[in-house]
Amino acid sequence: MLYWLLYPLKDVFGPFRLFGYITFRSAYAAVAAILIVLVFGHRFIDFLKKNSIGQKIRAEVPESHRAKEGTPSMGGAIILLSIMCASLLFCDLTNPNIIMLFTATVWFGLLGGYDDYVKIYKRRPRGLSIKTKLICQIIYGIALGLFLYFFGPEQYAAKTNLIFLKNYVINLGVLYPLFVMLVIVGSSNGVNLTDGLDGLAIGLIGIAALAYGALAYAAGHAVISDYLDIIFLKNGGEVTVYCASILGASLGFLWFNSYPAQVFMGDTGALSLGAIIGTAAILIKQEILLIFVGGVFVIEALSVLLQVAYFHRTSGKRLFKMAPLHHHFELKGLCEPKIVVRFWIVGIIFLLLALSTLKIR
Repeated sequence: MLYWLLYPLKDVFGPFRLFGYITFRSAYAAVAAILIVLVFGHRFIDFLKKNSIGQKIRAEVPESHRAKEGTPSMGGAIILLSIMCASLLFCDLTNPNIIMLFTATVWFGLLGGYDDYVKIYKRRPRGLSIKTKLICQIIYGIALGLFLYFFGPEQYAAKTNLIFLKNYVINLGVLYPLFVMLVIVGSSNGVNLTDGLDGLAIGLIGIAALAYGALAYAAGHAVISDYLDIIFLKNGGEVTVYCASILGASLGFLWFNSYPAQVFMGDTGALSLGAIIGTAAILIKQEILLIFVGGVFVIEALSVLLQVAYFHRTSGKRLFKMAPLHHHFELKGLCEPKIVVRFWIVGIIFLLLALSTLKIR
């Protein structure tokens, strides 16, 4: 909005030229998102408490989590609102990528919000059925894939960057919508499974947003994209501003969500933030790199799949003490803050590995 209003006046007032720079708008989008969460965070938490919107603890989680029963949940709502407000202020709202990111935010925010509503008010600790959530994720993923296949950048509509290979992209053709759907489902559920300790998921989301902000800037810059041999996307750079909003909102929410958490983001935040990061990866053609950027999310999801497979294969034995993996370490005696910080460190290592692949070609 400010880009619309102020940048056209650059010849009248010179400093308004700053709004033409993605780096300037990204920095202030991050600051705006942080401030929105910090300023309204306490009031929002009080609202959640007043309306008894609290976390329901499932029977199978570690015993130490019982004390968290009743902690305000659905905090993801203020994360999403801050992201959208900051983006409305500093993004170019005519950019199709921003419109698609807004669509992902609203769609998955509503899905996650209803899931939390079912958990809290319908007294169903598991919320919506896995089938229902998957159907909603698949619908969005297929719709986004079809839209990009038919209306995306003409020469790159169904293509994606490959890692480790120079001057080569893969054309998925008619399979592209299916590929997009798998990325969305995987990223959304990966974050949701990781959201089990105070500050864990939101810290990793901030790291992923930082990574994709940098990647989006590179993809939208003709000189840098040519130097790194990645697909140049004229509208890709604007994704940087949206990712900066995610980073800012994540840092702001971490103020309240760090141990001991005053509020949880719930599925309102977890399902949607994972899908938004997945959408950003798709829009800048760096979907495969999501395996590295979201490395901790991948490990957490794999630990669940391995646990289930091993349990059925061995007639009731467990590969881990509990899945997802962060609960395994809890039951081994590590305190929650130590697990969270160590997982953040691993996430940063994955971030560095992801960025290094741009030159390992």
